[in-house]
Amino acid sequence: MFWITVMAFWWGAGAGLLIPRAAYRFCVPPEESWRAACPAGHPLAGIAGGWLGPARCSHGDSYGPSALLLAAVSAGTCAGLAAATGVRPELAVWLLLTPAGVLLAVVDFASHRLPDVLTLPLAAAALVLLGVVSLLSGDGGRWTSALLGCLVLGTCHFALFLIAGGFGFGDVKLALVLGAVLGWYGWTVLLVGTFAGYLLGALYGIGLMLAGRAGRTSRFPFGPFLLAGTLVGVLLRAL
Repeated sequence: MFWITVMAFWWGAGAGLLIPRAAYRFCVPPEESWRAACPAGHPLAGIAGGWLGPARCSHGDSYGPSALLLAAVSAGTCAGLAAATGVRPELAVWLLLTPAGVLLAVVDFASHRLPDVLTLPLAAAALVLLGVVSLLSGDGGRWTSALLGCLVLGTCHFALFLIAGGFGFGDVKLALVLGAVLGWYGWTVLLVGTFAGYLLGALYGIGLMLAGRAGRTSRFPFGPFLLAGTLVGVLLRAL
């Protein structure tokens, strides 16, 4: 168990170091295309066509989110998941999804958007990977409940998007991923993880209002709290 946690930590740290450049490129207003150059105007090149790696241009100037902070968040999350999940095969899925979740949280906080090029493929990847895991022995969940969780949570968030002004359509698509992850462990975990996300978001909003930085009609990114709530649900179930 110790070595699994250690390896998960270093996996998360390494993956986190690759996030900053992608975060910088995705953090643009909805009407703009993804960034193709650093703030100084130098074209981005490198790993995966310039999408992965530290946010540092060829002249050595840093930009975008802190690589060390993202690496620390990704590493800590992966280590926590490994310690809670143990040697069950779904751990591999959680470790693969975690860096993408951190990236989505950063982008949503910075630009109030959850790009389709991340959320929709991630939902498909989660279902496919969990389907593979369901064929192995020792897993702790069910693929059918993951599929139902994906559909149910996505449908519920779509309804909220239609009737409530606080949700964006990106949150609806993110809910497909989170529903699959939480649904893997069953309906109780789905409810707990979803409630935890709403609770964390509500506490954040209340904190902003108490600090005088937001009013009752203010909008703030909800995706990071849905992601955090999902992490809470998975950790509580896996323990």
